Amino acid sequence: MIINKTIDLGKGKIISIETGKMAKQADGAAVVRLGDTMVIATVVSSKTPPPPNQDFFPLQVEYREKYSAAGKFPGGFFKREGRPSEKEILSARLIDRALRPLFPDGYYHETQVIVSVISSDQQNDADVLGGLAASAAIMVSDIPFPNAMSEVRVGRIHGEFIVNPDINELQRSDLDICIGGTADTICMLEGEMKEISEAEMLDAIKFGHDAIRRLCAVQDEMAAEAGKSKRAFAPASIPPELTEKVRELCQQRLKELAYTPLAKEARAAGTAAIYKETLQATLDHFSALYGGTDVSGDPARAMCLNGHVIEEEIHSIEKKVMRHMILDDGKRLDGRTLEQVRPISIELGIIPRAHGSALFTRGETQALVTITLGTKKDAQSVDTLTDSADKRFMLHYNFPPFSVGETGRVGGTGRREIGHGNLAERAIKMVAPTEQEFPYTIRIVSDILESNGSSSMASVCGGTLALMDGGVPIRKPVSGIAMGLIKEGSNYAVLSDILGNEDHLGDMDFKVSGTKDGITACQMDIKIDGLDYHILENALEQARKGRLHILEKMQEAIPASREELAAYAPRLTTIQIPVDAIGLIIGKGGETIRSITEETGAEINIEDDGTVTIACSNVEGTHAALSTIKTLLAKPEVGTTYLGKVRDIRDELGAFVEFLPKTDGLVHISEISATERVAKVSDHLKIGDRIKVKLVDVRKDPRTGKTRFALSMKAVEIDAANGVPQENKQEKQ
Repeated sequence: MIINKTIDLGKGKIISIETGKMAKQADGAAVVRLGDTMVIATVVSSKTPPPPNQDFFPLQVEYREKYSAAGKFPGGFFKREGRPSEKEILSARLIDRALRPLFPDGYYHETQVIVSVISSDQQNDADVLGGLAASAAIMVSDIPFPNAMSEVRVGRIHGEFIVNPDINELQRSDLDICIGGTADTICMLEGEMKEISEAEMLDAIKFGHDAIRRLCAVQDEMAAEAGKSKRAFAPASIPPELTEKVRELCQQRLKELAYTPLAKEARAAGTAAIYKETLQATLDHFSALYGGTDVSGDPARAMCLNGHVIEEEIHSIEKKVMRHMILDDGKRLDGRTLEQVRPISIELGIIPRAHGSALFTRGETQALVTITLGTKKDAQSVDTLTDSADKRFMLHYNFPPFSVGETGRVGGTGRREIGHGNLAERAIKMVAPTEQEFPYTIRIVSDILESNGSSSMASVCGGTLALMDGGVPIRKPVSGIAMGLIKEGSNYAVLSDILGNEDHLGDMDFKVSGTKDGITACQMDIKIDGLDYHILENALEQARKGRLHILEKMQEAIPASREELAAYAPRLTTIQIPVDAIGLIIGKGGETIRSITEETGAEINIEDDGTVTIACSNVEGTHAALSTIKTLLAKPEVGTTYLGKVRDIRDELGAFVEFLPKTDGLVHISEISATERVAKVSDHLKIGDRIKVKLVDVRKDPRTGKTRFALSMKAVEIDAANGVPQENKQEKQ
């Protein structure tokens, strides 16, 4: 049965959702359309029960953009889509983060969601449509999923909010926020803003949530019309005697450990010891009680002897202990108050060859951040369905396993690293100078050396500091902070600068970055239903205070960007040349510009409008390249001294010298030396010699009409002997 629903979200944003026509062998499928952009989402969940010791939900979310959807060929040698691009990975993360917490607890069946862009009008981005399609596909399937989820993008133009703005509208918008949520709550945020206030951000979220509610209602209608019963699922029921025994063995010890402020490694070691001893004591107790370990005929008794189940119970008690310590006593694992930020230390310029560097340490989280400045040639070429442009500001984030005291495979960049790097990049990008103000390509690299909470926000702070250390004229410094939440019923606590354990055992991870004047980027993931706007308002205000505190520490270390670039950073010099002279500078097959680069060490970029940018790490190379280009453009002037190259020798006549590009003159045999008579030119000169010559005469040959240039080495020697200044002397050809 084909079901099609249409909803008008205002301002021409009409969305249609269809199911029952395509991909009918999947457990669920839905096609969503906005304008001429269409996505299809499919979901399949394994019907085979998961292994008894499995303790995680194997959900895989894939998002793919097919170039054929926009009538384009993939770039590069292979004309077929390959591994996912950063844009595809970030879009998949948006969908994954919103869907994952909505599946029922204990549902561990392998589940795969695939979202494919099948049509693109190159105006409407398909990422949030993919989230809507994924939820709709699950809702019309038999997979247990109690609440529909929808995603929208919110922009604001001239103070008026707009839902799902297109590419052109986003260029005029002062915010770009992707919001995922159910009819009752917001569960995911991701976005960038041009220094908006906390109140404005809250209004944007509320506006987006209104559209989400309407989209969720449509999905509920579709699910009812599809009429597919949800497959039976009930999480395993833990025997009360197991819960009681584990609580008896470890609750007090876990509480004592929680109330003792410890470093991360010491706490981890203490926790591991409690887990190990409690597990063994529990197994010994029930093994003795049941007279052995053979309890295969009794599921409840088997659970009491299942090491995985016992560890899950220990973890549940550990979680409750920490949460009640915070809610009841206002105490945290490291002894801080709820709003207190960990100690911060900052070192600048510690990497000598980098173009700017900073070591930012906050508690047990440490980021080593460097910047590299390059030319337009170093910009990254980005080709997506909706955009083909050069990216001149980028931030790359690396999270090696040693940063958390572990070993691990070191391979390609993971989804988490791409997501965290993108968040930090968006936060700082808002204050970066324009290309006209600072014509460099900027690359920031954040290497996380230690991690115990919010390394992405450390990358924001470290990245800002590295830019300032490198002399990049950013408009304002940016800092970032991660907020947490513990909520039990109506009782809640908002935590500033959360630890890894507070993230793991808590209910929210809300990262906020910004300047002293407003928010530039945010990311939020919620693990519970029912987050109300009062809590969100408190979290934003508490984040603002923490952000300002961190900014104060940063500006103590460096109040403003340095006035000079780093010693090894390339210097850019820009000149304008006539458009018809571009070919002269480039030369046949690039020969001329290549020779300038080889001789001077400078990199040269020429725009179509005649703008020439010279980049070199030393002043001498810049001056040499600039002088060469000016020489190439110069017109012959009588009385000017040039540095020329001998091209041909006629022993009884003289030497032909190229004194300007493609311009030769004759040094007559009588003009070679001022101190002696020259009988044979080759006794004094050879082909390839570089010599100083003075242009003494220009005349036209009446027979051929060609211009003849008379040069003199003798005149140069006489001028030097008499101390005559050599006007417009050209030191490089």
